Amino acid sequence: MMQTSTGIMDPQAAAHHAAQIVKRSGTSFAAGMRILSRERREAMYAIYAFAREVDDIADEGGTYDERMAGLKEWRAEIARVYQSAPQTAVGVALVPAIRRFDLERGEFELLIEGMEMDVEGPLIAPSHARLMAYCRRVAGAVGLLSMPVFGAGRGDIEDRYALALANALQLTNILRDIDEDAQMGRVYLPAELLNAHNITTRDAAAIVSHPALQDVARSLGREARGWFAEAQALLVHLNWRDVRPALLMMGVYERYLRMMEERDFAQGTPIKLSKPAKLGIALRYLFVPPRAPAGKGA
Repeated sequence: MMQTSTGIMDPQAAAHHAAQIVKRSGTSFAAGMRILSRERREAMYAIYAFAREVDDIADEGGTYDERMAGLKEWRAEIARVYQSAPQTAVGVALVPAIRRFDLERGEFELLIEGMEMDVEGPLIAPSHARLMAYCRRVAGAVGLLSMPVFGAGRGDIEDRYALALANALQLTNILRDIDEDAQMGRVYLPAELLNAHNITTRDAAAIVSHPALQDVARSLGREARGWFAEAQALLVHLNWRDVRPALLMMGVYERYLRMMEERDFAQGTPIKLSKPAKLGIALRYLFVPPRAPAGKGA
């Protein structure tokens, strides 16, 4: 549940608290955040810490009523944050980020909506439209909040890039975590793809053990690949140096997708990257921007 701060927490203590949440999470996104200036890095830590807090409530917050109440508390906290009256450490950390980078309140609320979708579900074989609505909330919102913090700002191209990359990352994450999600009773694979491959059951365990699951994953993998291609095509209209943290994330998750493609989306040992492999990707994407595929445009 949401942890309330006592009294008015010092902003630097709050920033340290957010940074510790990022550190404990072991997220692949941490490397991208660390290359930012202190002000931008602390803003990203605050955004990620908020996302981690609400995600933990959706996944581990107790009963349905307790989890929905926890998310409702965060809705109220976001309202207080925008009134400069936060009551949590993460809320205190968010205030300067919102002021400095003019972050939109609606994106924080959309992220909470995405967590509510998980609690209300669990999502099992959602329609493709519902899956993409979920991606917009849990990944797209973070992408759009991140762009001004990175230094890219907001605009048509910037927003399209952020959302395309968010879709690519989220679909790749779904494909990588099929078994893990099923253990929580969730199957994010869209109903249309399951039906097309004659998987009509809506039992999570039965879906992931179905012999046609590999065909479904392969199809969704092609969609994820298409979103990566769109993000790369849009990148030519941006200053790649302004989105270097996003490029690091893009590089790691594109490698995850490629590894799944190389084994033709066969299920089995979870896909993982070693620290040296991640470092190699980070160095490449820090200094050499990925090129858009020939013939691709925005």
